[in-house]
Amino acid sequence: MVTLTGAEIGKHNTKESCWVIVHGKAYDVTEFLPEHPGGQKIILKYAGKDATKEFDPIHPSDTLDKYLPADKHLGLVDMASVKTDPQEEELMDELELARIERVKRMPPVSQCYNLLDFEDIARQTMKKTAWAYYSSGADDEITLRENHAAFHRIWFRPKVLVDVSRIDLSTTMLGCPCSVPFYVTATALGKLGNPEGEVVLTRAGYRENVIQMIPTLASCSFDEIVDAKQGDQIQWLQLYVNQDREITRKIVQHAEKRGCRALWITVDAPQLGRREKDMRSKYDEQAANVQDNESTVDRSQGAARAISSFIDPSLSWKDIPWFQSITKMPIVLKGVQRAEDAIKAVEYGVDAILLSNHGGRQLDFARPGIEVLAEVMAALRQHGYEHKIEVYIDGGIRRGTDILKAICMGAKGVGIGRPFLYAMSTYGETGVVRAMQLLKDELTMNMRLIGATKISDLDESFVDVGSISTHTNAPRDHLSSQAYDRLVTPPFVKSKL
Repeated sequence: MVTLTGAEIGKHNTKESCWVIVHGKAYDVTEFLPEHPGGQKIILKYAGKDATKEFDPIHPSDTLDKYLPADKHLGLVDMASVKTDPQEEELMDELELARIERVKRMPPVSQCYNLLDFEDIARQTMKKTAWAYYSSGADDEITLRENHAAFHRIWFRPKVLVDVSRIDLSTTMLGCPCSVPFYVTATALGKLGNPEGEVVLTRAGYRENVIQMIPTLASCSFDEIVDAKQGDQIQWLQLYVNQDREITRKIVQHAEKRGCRALWITVDAPQLGRREKDMRSKYDEQAANVQDNESTVDRSQGAARAISSFIDPSLSWKDIPWFQSITKMPIVLKGVQRAEDAIKAVEYGVDAILLSNHGGRQLDFARPGIEVLAEVMAALRQHGYEHKIEVYIDGGIRRGTDILKAICMGAKGVGIGRPFLYAMSTYGETGVVRAMQLLKDELTMNMRLIGATKISDLDESFVDVGSISTHTNAPRDHLSSQAYDRLVTPPFVKSKL
């Protein structure tokens, strides 16, 4: 194989001839520029240079093999000959030094007593861009915060004098046996928080018998995540539908062939929402150049939008029969937000729905999933459909009591995303296992306290939901208030004088 020098690659630094280095190999990406989901600018920024640092957290390792023809793989690079531009080096400013010092002084994982502990530690120790991507919500982040606050408007009605010496948390979700009624929901770009990415969640899920939903926009490749599973571990696939239906078909059928047990089609994201923490973080990276070349700054991006332009906004109910024709996996609509659509899902023969507002990352002022659950279950019962479809929720779940409330109200299970990312980003696999165990401990304790011995005992008689739709006067949660990172306005640029 040919070995190229940094000088040779450096000559190809234009739109007309664009080469990049990734992991010590050179690639000609000129023809790929117009097709890149994140736009051309980010690639051109690294034209003729080493793009590995930018590439790794966002792209699965097999991306170039999948999307670039063999003749665009140019060969190995003599990395000793690749010059580093001092201006491209990450500046070790006081804030970054302080962050590194906080990482060194993190409390032991045994001192994390709840999921919000992981979140607050992550806020103080993660890199700015990673934290901004994971924590950001749409617009004013009202829905982001309301997702958690809504659980505080539901109260328990415990039974007493019940023999609760033995508690069984096991259940089934979509016909899959599992140890608890929660699963690791799909979250993108795992390597932003941990260099190993989503496989950390896979390993932790195996240890605790918790189902993992594999995201379309993972940092690890789909096959890497599937290869990391052990034994009869259960995985599901979350799907963003590609405008090219042939690509979609191949993804779905490959997932089924590899053993995925359910297909979760995201239906609440015809376009990704404005997540301003993420956008501002990406903008700040280029802030030093704004005064010199304002026209080159792409204000519209952020990690979310940079990886999602392939998503098909034309997806509609007419596509459901097609999905049913290409797979035998149970089909779940991920992102239902009103009772009318829940009824329609039953009539289309869908196996399950997930009541979700995408973690508050899409439409601000979309109602919390737990609130929609009350409406949906009432409508399903009215139509006699409550046993024809499984209902799930996600968004804002931080306690075992949150899970119990959802199950009592009719949910089959709940999805948890950010808390496991924060645990992974701070303490790795050990952190995720700890987070899962904390939830199990809380569930066991609270099952005893409400007078239920197994998941099938839980029903609406255990909860008072009279205040679920009242969006004021919920009890204040000081832990979540402390962990929440407030939105900020644009910073002033430093003077050049």
